Amino acid sequence: MTEPVRISGADVAPEQQAVRYELAILSFQLLDGPKAAEGVLPWVEGHGELLGCWQTENGPLGRLVVLRGFENQQALDEERMRARHSRKPFGGGYLTDLSLRSFAPFPFVPPVRPGKYGSVYEIRDYHLRPGGLTATIGGWREALPARHVLDPLTVVMYALDGPDRIIQIWPFASLDERLAIRRDLYAKGMWPPPGAPEEILDADSIIALPTEFSPLA
Repeated sequence: MTEPVRISGADVAPEQQAVRYELAILSFQLLDGPKAAEGVLPWVEGHGELLGCWQTENGPLGRLVVLRGFENQQALDEERMRARHSRKPFGGGYLTDLSLRSFAPFPFVPPVRPGKYGSVYEIRDYHLRPGGLTATIGGWREALPARHVLDPLTVVMYALDGPDRIIQIWPFASLDERLAIRRDLYAKGMWPPPGAPEEILDADSIIALPTEFSPLA
């Protein structure tokens, strides 16, 4: 297992803060998962950095979740225009829908580092109250460093478009490990972050499995 990067709660360097992420949700008919996945690598090659690709196992089925990193906002914007003007983004032939969303990492979270961290990943999506992002970041800054030691985070990031929301991605060895860790953190008062739950309007959670070619596995 790859050693996770350290999270201290202090802001990372400005050039790291400039990193932007795209979270693409590829929808397909239930039996078309392998064919839909075949289009991902040819599409992303030479365009940003492919960080993760997962197929959903719990939550909405018939989905691939693709995470890419870009050096800055301009690089992400250029890639977004390429997708919007393509007849077959991400291979296209087996897709029934495509959602593209842009994110920036919390200011104290280092860039995502590919590696082997777990066999299952949880992708949590929190829709926040308008204006709730600052309090959310503050609570996470206080609570995440201690949790990260016990339960390493892949990334937490906030939306650059659409309603206020954050996405958090966590790797686990198994679903049983996920449940045990979360129970322990709550019992010890290490989670949730102070002041952050009050800013959540609604929340979703997806359990997804890395594809064979996912850099995050």
